[in-house]
Amino acid sequence: MLISVDPDSPVPPYEQVRGQLAEQVGDGRLPVGTRLPTVRRLAAELDLAVNTVARAYRELEAAGLLETRGRHGTFVAPGRDDAVDRLQRLAAGYAERAAQLGVPPAAALDLVRAALDAARHG
Repeated sequence: MLISVDPDSPVPPYEQVRGQLAEQVGDGRLPVGTRLPTVRRLAAELDLAVNTVARAYRELEAAGLLETRGRHGTFVAPGRDDAVDRLQRLAAGYAERAAQLGVPPAAALDLVRAALDAARHG
């Protein structure tokens, strides 16, 4: 697992970690069942605050990409389907492009919500 954080990026560090992990899960570099480093260990490796890495892990768990098994650690979650994997890859690409364009994460999310609403209603 190779993660890097660019301190000069307009993308917050937790989002850089979340996005890179999501991409690695989505493209199979981190297969189902892979145990991830502890939050503390990854934070130390990346020279980040523990809460920064914890937030990335929480968001990935909420998205169904990771699962925490108590003291046993955090693992790549099973049970995803191809549609979710494809959509995750598209979302990672969208997030990367938004960052490249300098669009703040909140504005990028607003655009996605508007597009989802439009697709649902019409």
